[in-house]
Amino acid sequence: MLSSIKEGKKVDGVGLGSLLRYEQNDFGLKCYTDIAIYEISVYTDHIVRIHIHKEDEINTNPYSVIVKPEQTNFTFVDDGDFLNISTAALSLKIQKCTSLFTFLTANGEIINEDDTFGTSYLGEQVTTYKKLQEGERFIGLGEKTGPLDRRGHGYTHWNTDYFGYPEDGDPLYCSTPFYMGLHHQLAYGIFLDNSHKSHFNFGASNRRFSSFSADSGDMDYYFIHHNYVKDIISSYTYLTGRMELPPIWSMGYQQCRYSYYPDKEVVNLARTFREKEIPADVIVLDIHYMDNYKIFTWDKEKFSQPKEMLEQLKDLGFHVVLMCDPGIKIEEGYAAYEEAKEQDLFLKFPDGSLYEGEVWPGWCHFPDFTKEETREWWREKFKAYTDLEVDGFWNDMNEIATWGQKLPDLIKFSFEGDETTARKGRNVYGFLMAKSTFEGTKELLNGKRPFVLTRAGFSGIQRYAAVWTGDNTATDEHMMLGTRLVNSMGLTGIAYAGYDVGGFVGNAREALFARWIQVGAFSPFFRGHSNINTRDSEPWAYGEEVEEISRNYINLRYRLLPYIYSLFFEATETGIPLSRSLAIDYTHEAKVYDELYHNQYLFGPSILVAPVVSTKDITKLYLPEGQWYNLFTDQFYQGDQEMLFECPIEQLPLFVKASAIIPMAAEARSNTQDLGDVLEVHIYNGKEANSFELYEDDGESYDHINGAFAKREITYTPEAGTITIGKQEGDLKSSYKTIKLCLHGFEAESYQVNDGEASLHIKGYRFIEPISNFDPIEKDPNAVVQVEKLKTIEFDNKEELITISWTN
Repeated sequence: MLSSIKEGKKVDGVGLGSLLRYEQNDFGLKCYTDIAIYEISVYTDHIVRIHIHKEDEINTNPYSVIVKPEQTNFTFVDDGDFLNISTAALSLKIQKCTSLFTFLTANGEIINEDDTFGTSYLGEQVTTYKKLQEGERFIGLGEKTGPLDRRGHGYTHWNTDYFGYPEDGDPLYCSTPFYMGLHHQLAYGIFLDNSHKSHFNFGASNRRFSSFSADSGDMDYYFIHHNYVKDIISSYTYLTGRMELPPIWSMGYQQCRYSYYPDKEVVNLARTFREKEIPADVIVLDIHYMDNYKIFTWDKEKFSQPKEMLEQLKDLGFHVVLMCDPGIKIEEGYAAYEEAKEQDLFLKFPDGSLYEGEVWPGWCHFPDFTKEETREWWREKFKAYTDLEVDGFWNDMNEIATWGQKLPDLIKFSFEGDETTARKGRNVYGFLMAKSTFEGTKELLNGKRPFVLTRAGFSGIQRYAAVWTGDNTATDEHMMLGTRLVNSMGLTGIAYAGYDVGGFVGNAREALFARWIQVGAFSPFFRGHSNINTRDSEPWAYGEEVEEISRNYINLRYRLLPYIYSLFFEATETGIPLSRSLAIDYTHEAKVYDELYHNQYLFGPSILVAPVVSTKDITKLYLPEGQWYNLFTDQFYQGDQEMLFECPIEQLPLFVKASAIIPMAAEARSNTQDLGDVLEVHIYNGKEANSFELYEDDGESYDHINGAFAKREITYTPEAGTITIGKQEGDLKSSYKTIKLCLHGFEAESYQVNDGEASLHIKGYRFIEPISNFDPIEKDPNAVVQVEKLKTIEFDNKEELITISWTN
């Protein structure tokens, strides 16, 4: 079992050396070698922290992990050659003479083990080497280009402004140094909690080891083991936190451009959405709303009456999201500059002079967000926006981005009084800016939830902001890459992520925009955005056919909001993302890692999305194991098969898992506040029992924390022949008055409600209408569509349990 651990031999110049002595404590061990100290802390049965540092030198990241070790029952045994720590879920075996670590399952299978080099120092850089297991795959790392399976590739974490990045560009804007390893039906996660520039090698340029390293600071990592990937994600987000529930309006369609101005154009844009009956909730204002790009100001000519403009947009049912950049223009008389300079809040050089970098406003100073006084000042400054009832904020250029892209490493960061340099502070700068923005606006909005979007971040950013993938390009390749980036961010705890639909850089073709808006409708963050001096990129800007396709898929997005909102709530409790790489549910199916299929993902637990480029009318796709239905036609498929599938430009390949439960609004209207009072519950016949937790609240306040929510579990039990809508939890009066039950693939003709109190006769339901306004027979002459009208169940918000039953 431990044959790969060398028998008592240390390799000169590498590793931590032999154990000299150790001390036990309530949470693990503190061990001393002649090179370093390593501390083992048991956080839970499933999480163990390995913290390696030099004598009397502690250099850690105080921002990402928000929990302390729990009091966990673990056993410790010193058997002479090895130290052994065991929990109910895993064990750690440390060879004394080499200080090499091996993690094992409770029944002794090797999960992960150090290579002979163990943890080694090369100057300041510290690296941990892990033996590559046979057939091992690697997933995660967040916003990283490349394939789903990262085996054979290497990556760097160093937040970087990368305009129009290529398909293999690295590093990008946001750093989340957490990955999962998969082999022999086993899974584990490793989070490197070090904000210095870090490097991950998954067998790139070698076939012996994987490794992770940091250019300075401590080797501080958390090892997580569960049987399932979803549980590893939950444990990781237990460590680094989970998002708060965003306002529902932020889950609708958002329209952005660099830039919409003047104010009359902004209002006209909003009116056009309403006139064309395309649902939308948000208009985003880029930097041109400001006076010469200065944060906390308005352009006196282009936006001379911001309050009046915002009121007009509110009357049209729109929220506004404002761009907020960190650079403070060096200008006498500019309030933000004068205040921050007087209060000593800017980043400095080692000689005490203020760092100057050039960005949109010209030469700027930059707030030091690693200083509590700066964060407090920044929080208070947002009163200029919240007093106007603005509740959406977009943090950009926070890598830090400056012209020249060479932020000097020697810039000093306060780091809560433990002064350091940009080498340690750069990767957490955007994280702390988002933290300050979120906390400030949350306090200032008097009980309303803010929406915060960021480009840069670090592990734990999900607590404060949604993240988008930066300055992508208008190509099919970037559309497909965007799905992988969002799914990978979901694997690293960022449940709220998205990309610029249509591409930011360059001009999308008509077919590309149509395809992209279809895919974007199945992204957690759904925003169209385009660069200055590019073609107009609104849903109606590409001709009538693309406008109709856009309207249909945006409508579908809005109808799915009961499903989407419930899953956002689930993410606040478990960390499981809405956009789910197939590696979460089908971890050990080899086909999901095939580059033919690695763009496919699940939207929530039930809807399979197979993105396809705009130049194809037929695509090859893979249906994982199980049973599936075509979302548009209800055609039934057995899973675990590759297939060719027709995908004309108006139809994205979408499939629903058998036994799925999908709650939907009966119709989409203008925005998220206008979804009607009829709830459709779509259930797909299958062999497996299933349940879905339907969640509602007012969508904008924090009253749900005090019980103002409505939660019901919907259960499908095919063996018993029942569908149950459970009793309500919570004090909120549901917005739904009627439930329309929509059954797919069922053959029974007679159903009963609550043991015969009422009858419900259903012969089938075909899910075409939400997608097309055309007659389905005309679109598909071979379709057989049951048009018998469904009867409905009156739903009076009481706590009664509703059971629909039939005879199998």
